[in-house]
This record gives sequence, structure tokens and C-alpha cells, in this order.
Amino acid sequence: MPRRWDPNTPFNALPPPPPADLLETRRVLKAAIGANAAVAKLNQAAKSIPNSTVLINTIPMLEAQASSEIENIVTTTDDLFRFLDDESSADSAVRETLRYRTALRVGSEHARERGLTAATATVVCSAVKGRDMRVRDLPGTRLANPVTMAVTYSPPEGRDTILDKLRSWEEFLHRADELDVLVRMAVAHYQFEAIHPFSDGNGRTGRILNILLLQEAELLHAPILYLSKYIISTKDEYYRRLLAVTSHGEWEEWILYMLRGVEATARSAARKVEAISDLQRDFALQARAVTRGGADSELQSVLFEQPYCRIGIVSQRCGVSRPTATSRLTALAKAGLLQDVKAGRDRLFINRQFLDLLVRRELAD
Repeated sequence: MPRRWDPNTPFNALPPPPPADLLETRRVLKAAIGANAAVAKLNQAAKSIPNSTVLINTIPMLEAQASSEIENIVTTTDDLFRFLDDESSADSAVRETLRYRTALRVGSEHARERGLTAATATVVCSAVKGRDMRVRDLPGTRLANPVTMAVTYSPPEGRDTILDKLRSWEEFLHRADELDVLVRMAVAHYQFEAIHPFSDGNGRTGRILNILLLQEAELLHAPILYLSKYIISTKDEYYRRLLAVTSHGEWEEWILYMLRGVEATARSAARKVEAISDLQRDFALQARAVTRGGADSELQSVLFEQPYCRIGIVSQRCGVSRPTATSRLTALAKAGLLQDVKAGRDRLFINRQFLDLLVRRELAD
């Protein structure tokens, strides 16, 4: 049934999410089975990798890039990893994208210490934007079609109204019912985006909150499931489904859309994690044949945690002199395991095999 809703009028009547029995239709429950199985497989793959920091440091960078691209902030994977430990030399798009990584970290810490709340959203959005963000208190926010510029949605207005909607969103996150966690995530994501509580950064904040919810519910022990690539590839459907919930209350199709994305993304991510584990083993075997100490576990950790690696980092992390670090890295580069490039007065050693694996769009079953 159509709602009493006008895209040009602030949607202060935005209702809270429906009860679980209206959200979990037969189609939704069937789709949730496959999505949950895929997430469980991904979580198991992540637990089995020798150094989970590799995943935590690298896969979120791909999400940062994709999530920023949705907001028309375009960077390359190479630039993100090149400036990972030297943001001051990067351009504005790279710096803004790297803030997404910071937002994920501070949001994860806040949720772990205090629970996932509206305050977490504020912390995350502030980190995303690099400045103190507060709930909107000025009227006039309108969302428009980027091509026609026609207004498609007007979020709630008035600070007290927005804070009330956020309290309702927070209560839904922790509602004492048996609602499937992935269904809860899909519904909460719509609700947050419909509230649109901040003047900017809502999309990226909402996508980070998705992963924080899955971690809080212990579906994942590491932040490695991200939907931004899926959203980019289905961008028109994403916004169409969001708007259909607002205009006609079409929850089922929205939830099914999100569950399809979770399942496809989790399966792809699991294959990528397994490929990373295989590459780490192969790299260690080849490095051992190149130089004594070349397969040192700490050195390998550095080279996979930071695919663009500097001599000073290896010296510090491995507790060796700079000449020793240089010798090991140079030997690995001569053997073709790393790419040695000049970067001003410094040298960068690039784990190109790993970077190529990370950016590969799909890995076959």
C-alpha cells in the first residue's frame, strides 16, 4: 500500500521498523539460510589464516575504496597502499578514503567498549569526515536524482525529531526478539539511511555500521565482509529498493536484495581469503630458498600487512639493522617476489602478487 509520503516534504513520520513476524517472510527466511551459511564459511576461512592482521589491514582498504567510490571519491588501490603510512604526501581523495579505515577502527573500538549505539554512528561519521559531526539541526536537506536533479527524498528535520528516530533505530538494533541478524542488518541499514542524521557522510557511516553489527552479533570475528562492491554494481537497484520501502513499505524486496548481496559478497570474500592463505604459504617457500632469514615470519607479516613496504618498517618490525633489512628485501626483489621501486630518496618494495590478488574482481569457485 502506498504511504502518505511526499518526496519534497521532510519524512518526520518515518515509522519504526515492523515486528519480526512481518519482516521474516518465507522468501526472506529461505534467502537468509544461504546468506548465513556463506558468512559462516567466510568466518571460518578468516579464523584459519595464520595472521589475521593481514586481512584486517588490507581487505578494509578495498572497502574504503569502493565505499568512497559510491560517493564519487575515486582513488586507486595502489595509491591507497602507497600512502598507507605517509598520508601527508597523498592527494585529498586518497586522504579522505584512508579516513574510512580510521572510521572503521574507532567505530569498532567504540562498539566493543560501549555497545553499538547512535553515539557510535557519530564517532564513525566524525572520523569519516575528519571533523566533529553532529546531528543535523538545519532544515532544507533534500536528496536528488544525480541526473535529473529531481528531489527523490526529504529526510526528517528537527534535531529532536532526528534524535528520537535514532533512539528508535538503536532500540531496534538491540530488540529482544529472534530476528535473524542479517535481516536485522538490512532493516537497520534502511532505517539509518532514511533518518540521514548527518549533513554528510551518512552512506559511508551506514556501511561501516553494517559490519559493526555483524561483529557485535559475533557472526564475524574480523571486519572482512563489505557490501560496497555489490552496491556499486547494483547502484540503481540499491536506491530503487530503498525508496520503495519509503514510498510503499516494500520491506521484503529490500531485505532479499541485501541478503543476495551478503551471500554473493561472503562467498567471494571466502575465496579471496583462501587464496591469500595459499599465496602466503607459497611466498614463504620461495623466500626460504632465496635467502637465509628471508622467510622470517615477522618479515612475511610485514610484507602482507603492508604491500607497499619501506626498509625502515622492516628494520623496526623485525628488530634488525637497516643494512640487514635492505639485504633481505633486495634479495626477495631480485628473485621476483617483490618489486623494487624508487620513491624520492626512499625505496618501496611492493608485494605485487598480493596486490594483484586483492584487486582481482572475482575468484573462481
